[in-house]
Amino acid sequence: MGITTHLRAERCKPCEGGVAPMAPGAVQPYLACLSGWELSPDGTTLSREFVMKSFAAGIELMTEIASLAEEEGHHPDIHLTGYRKLRIDLSTHAIGGISMNDLIMAAKIDALSDNAP
Repeated sequence: MGITTHLRAERCKPCEGGVAPMAPGAVQPYLACLSGWELSPDGTTLSREFVMKSFAAGIELMTEIASLAEEEGHHPDIHLTGYRKLRIDLSTHAIGGISMNDLIMAAKIDALSDNAP
């Protein structure tokens, strides 16, 4: 089973803090398997930008991501600008950085975007 398939099969786990965020070096091998995600210079946020075909397509993907976030209990920051530029930012706020939950969500968002209009 590849890393991406493994991440998509996982479920996000509640995080109330008390654990260290992943070091950037530990995140990098996962990024190599994810589509278009970038780690912020300070190592605390994963981001991906989509250029959608239309405003409606951006809203549709946002809605699917919001539904996924509710199912997983892990909520990204979602930004729609310029009527069709969609940016997703993932970070585990309780620890001030990246956790496995962010990588799981990134892989699942990739799966949603594969089917986006």
